[in-house]
Amino acid sequence: MMAAKGVRIIITLECTECRTNPDKRTPGVSRYTTTKNRRNTTGRMELKKFCTHCNKHTVHKETK
Repeated sequence: MMAAKGVRIIITLECTECRTNPDKRTPGVSRYTTTKNRRNTTGRMELKKFCTHCNKHTVHKETK
């Protein structure tokens, strides 16, 4: 018997300021992984998270 596909999916959140900020603390892009309910949150998720490269709280957007 095959299990039903779950409603919760794993997504990756990526810092939006890392790509455009040339004077950040360290090179690279901050990424977080989390889960979301695909029925309740159909659009792309945006959260404010701490970016270790920019050394401050920035908006992190969902990537594919």
